[in-house]
Amino acid sequence: MPAELAVRTVASLAEIAPEAWDACANPPGLTAEGNAGERFNPFVTHAFLRALEQSGSVGGRSGWTPAHVIVEDANGRLVAAAPTYLKTHSQGEYVFDHAWADAYQRAGGQYYPKLQIAAPFTPATGRRLLVGADAPDGAALALVAGWRALREAIEASSIHVTFCDRRDAETLQRAGFVLRTGEQFHFINEGYRDFDDFLASLASRKRKAIKRERRDALGDDIEVDLLTGSEIKPEHWDAFFAFYMDTGSRKWGRPYLTRAFFDRIGATFADRVLLVMARQGRRYVAGAINFLGDDALYGRNWGAIVERPFLHFEICYYQAIEFAIRRGIGRVEAGAQGEHKLSRGYRPVATYSAHEFGDVRMQRAVADYLARERPAVAEAIEEYSERLPFRRAESESD
Repeated sequence: MPAELAVRTVASLAEIAPEAWDACANPPGLTAEGNAGERFNPFVTHAFLRALEQSGSVGGRSGWTPAHVIVEDANGRLVAAAPTYLKTHSQGEYVFDHAWADAYQRAGGQYYPKLQIAAPFTPATGRRLLVGADAPDGAALALVAGWRALREAIEASSIHVTFCDRRDAETLQRAGFVLRTGEQFHFINEGYRDFDDFLASLASRKRKAIKRERRDALGDDIEVDLLTGSEIKPEHWDAFFAFYMDTGSRKWGRPYLTRAFFDRIGATFADRVLLVMARQGRRYVAGAINFLGDDALYGRNWGAIVERPFLHFEICYYQAIEFAIRRGIGRVEAGAQGEHKLSRGYRPVATYSAHEFGDVRMQRAVADYLARERPAVAEAIEEYSERLPFRRAESESD
């Protein structure tokens, strides 16, 4: 590490000026090509991460203790940073390591705590080595050195960098981390004029199915409100949080985000939020929250208090596609997993994470496992690509 760089850990983003953090998170002049296809990633901003802290969604007894690693130059200027957390469980990550934890503990080791470098509860690809535009050489590796020193200091088992972009993944691989790949499904806007233009690109049967799903989802009694910025009022957050809590409690027992998180986001970040709310008369019955980058729309959470066929697809997928096309947004990322997205125009893409264990034997075992897993993931992505619903020149069939 260059002598002019200093690495330290901060327990809260309250210790870092927002403009200093954001100059590293989304440097001016950042291109989409240099940032996983996104010039402005909302999930690594000071506002988003600080809202998690202020609301109690991380910290306290959440199992996510902030321990952000930062790099400063000789003048004390922030030149690189990484959203870093001390974890005491493996929830809210979407890159599953439960089998590793079990193996580690069966061998007599203590898997937790571990270090997690991530946007909490957010399976969206982005930079994790947040290096400023004019940072000196070595700033990225200084972050890695900071993680390793922190891991040793707190006797953590391992370091996990999840949903990093490919460039960061390659940097970490050269530094000794082992890479893991996964897959997601994203809608790619091919310059469609409107939703009907997108539908025209699909095979006839798929096109008819989507039209039917949209018709059945809304019927003649549900309307959709698209809200962003100052249009989002406290009553909208109240309604959405009720949906979120209902879905979360049924799916995984304890929703991760607190009600205060949405208040904070509404106060500081609403221009980067799109709420899609389904209304039956004057009563909201379903909704989805999306975050807006410069180049992508990121679907995050959804919920409903009515049972309605295809309402989830309408609120989470079709409304997002339609909004993206209308705004000229390049893609829609609708979260983790979901093979069912294929038939609705979403394409398979690879995701990346990087892992390092303090125990050499565990590192070797995980590296061997991932060497076998990566070809299987690549094969799955190729098979998914062959099942895309788009029209073929030679046929209108699937």
